[in-house]
Amino acid sequence: MRLDVFFTPNQVKLPDTQGRLVIIVDVLRASTTVATALGNGAKTVIPLEGPDEVISRSKEFARSQTLLAGEQKMHPISGFDLGNSPQAFTPEVVEGKTILITTTNGTRALLGVQGARDIVIASYVNFTAVLAMMKVAASSNTDIAIICAGEEGSFTLEDSACAGRYVRAIPKRATVAVNDAAAASVLIEKKYGDNIAKVFKESTHGQALQSAGFGDDLAAAAEVDSYPVVPIWQDRQITKLGPERAR
Repeated sequence: MRLDVFFTPNQVKLPDTQGRLVIIVDVLRASTTVATALGNGAKTVIPLEGPDEVISRSKEFARSQTLLAGEQKMHPISGFDLGNSPQAFTPEVVEGKTILITTTNGTRALLGVQGARDIVIASYVNFTAVLAMMKVAASSNTDIAIICAGEEGSFTLEDSACAGRYVRAIPKRATVAVNDAAAASVLIEKKYGDNIAKVFKESTHGQALQSAGFGDDLAAAAEVDSYPVVPIWQDRQITKLGPERAR
């Protein structure tokens, strides 16, 4: 089987995802926010391309059952219910709700994937839950692609370190082949180990979020396994994998 990492969505071609389990990583902050929302009882999360699409799609739902969420350049979108701060997606706010969301990087990375067997949203906060699904895929020789959302087409330290954590945790067999980016992501992860706060502190996007007043989001995103859910993208929406959605 192959286990490949792609540091930005721009590097991904159709054969890289065809028939594979695809893992989308946008640690700061879309992946963390989606896992938090579903872990706190949201019914579903629907990622969309931009604010106009969110507003248009919201007309298909009862307003009382819907939340509009998203950010542009890190900040909440005017008129929306929520931004992209995971801590705002509390049970009191999101339970039972359909969340329509757009973000600068994460939703674009997700919507660009084609031909995958399954698409899962991964971060530190749901690490072990997603890893379990990856191990099942690996044991059945299903190829895996980990796609880092990056930052507007550029490499990000935090997504790459998280990807490396997943690569390191997959049981190594003689039949597992990895690309150079997967090998590099492991080296990055080894450098930082469990010091995720240091990853964020030294990453460009982490520094930008800190400067913009979102330091608390960095702490939330570093809490490994705080939301043990598997968000799976199917039928143009993200829902929590459970007994009724078992693969």
